[in-house]
Amino acid sequence: MGVRIAYTVSGEGSPVVLMHGWGCNHTTVASIENVLVGKFKVINIDFPGCGASTEPDSVWGVDEYDRMLEELIRIEGIQDPILIGHSHGGRVAIKYASHHPVSKMVLVDAAGIKPQRSLRYYWKVYSYKTVKHLAHLLMGHERGEKFLERFRKRAGSADYAASSPRMRAIMSRLVNTDLKNCMPHIQCPTLLIWGENDTATPLSDAKTMERLIPDVGLVSFPGCGHYSFLDNPVQFAAVLNSFMTSE
Repeated sequence: MGVRIAYTVSGEGSPVVLMHGWGCNHTTVASIENVLVGKFKVINIDFPGCGASTEPDSVWGVDEYDRMLEELIRIEGIQDPILIGHSHGGRVAIKYASHHPVSKMVLVDAAGIKPQRSLRYYWKVYSYKTVKHLAHLLMGHERGEKFLERFRKRAGSADYAASSPRMRAIMSRLVNTDLKNCMPHIQCPTLLIWGENDTATPLSDAKTMERLIPDVGLVSFPGCGHYSFLDNPVQFAAVLNSFMTSE
């Protein structure tokens, strides 16, 4: 697929594939790995363009991430894995579990629901398109692109500003993908763990997933945000252990 994927393997037991969120790497979810490693074999991935993995050579969508996960699971000789995904990692887990056998799945503040766009969002989009047109017209292509780079860093999200141009295009494609149609096809027991103050993937997303995934439970933590596993590590570990060790 034109990309080199780095990942770590630790522990012994039933295989768990652990997947971090956008703009992070495998170290971000190390605390989750530490909870599991005494009882499970944990494969902790650096997604393409993150950590030690190379960037994709094209603008990937969720289908390409799905095929990447298929290939990694094949190489590791895994059957019926347990999937744990935070944010973007949850998006990939949802897609994979919708058409592959999975033992269990844990979605932590997961992406996968296309955001409802506000008037402010569309104002920003069309303002940017206007600025882009005028910058190229008045400054020429090279100077205009330098100006737009500064404009994007001021106006865009932190994740977007920190990404390379290709990773920005990938992020835009992923954010505009809705996986609600995949969710009814998920056959494995699924646990949703969410921060009630999550603004990146709000609790309403979790409630939509709870409605659409057949065998699912939702646990939400008051006062926690998008990184609920870091905001409340003790409670998170207790909930995770209970689900992972249940029949």
